[in-house]
Amino acid sequence: MKHYLLCLCLFLVGWSRAMAIESPAFTLEKSDGPFEIRSYGMTIIAETRVQGDFESAGSQGFRRLADYIFGNNRSRTRIDMTAPVRQEEMSEKIEMTAPVAQRAEGNTYIIAFTMPTAYTMETLPIPIDPAVSVRQEFARRTAVITYSGFWSQSRYEEKLAELKAWMKLQGLQEAGEPVFARYNPPWMPWFLRRNEIMWEIRDTANKP
Repeated sequence: MKHYLLCLCLFLVGWSRAMAIESPAFTLEKSDGPFEIRSYGMTIIAETRVQGDFESAGSQGFRRLADYIFGNNRSRTRIDMTAPVRQEEMSEKIEMTAPVAQRAEGNTYIIAFTMPTAYTMETLPIPIDPAVSVRQEFARRTAVITYSGFWSQSRYEEKLAELKAWMKLQGLQEAGEPVFARYNPPWMPWFLRRNEIMWEIRDTANKP
């Protein structure tokens, strides 16, 4: 049995590498164990808003966005899958050069896919489903914690508390809502999964 499980894990790791998919490029500014500070450039995302609890919202949003990239768009174009799948609690923001005001909206989540870099806002297929929208996301600095394991809310909250404590030690002020990022398919064993929580940094003037 142990031999079978080992072979299965090796197969899944090999499959995951063979099916490597695009992830947003970033510049690494600092690394400290599981924590990092990254700078991301401008990206395009497809997103949808979902009501529900932490875990069910992620699944529902994933299915809706997968439907869009698998061809439910006006040009019937299949868009390459990217990683990670992002999830954040919805907030209401007034956008300028930084968030001016925000308000949590209860159990409503925004689930998002980053679009491949080959597309622009002009060339990206238009969604048919009105619940799916695309938008440009500006360049940003983020604090990140990386961890493996289950996609449960309790695990997320545990790691979010660790990230928040680390940011406080670094003198970093968070902006907006934290983003939960999943890089692996649901059938990947929990101990091989790569999960992250990303939190945009408000003050870009003072880099640690």
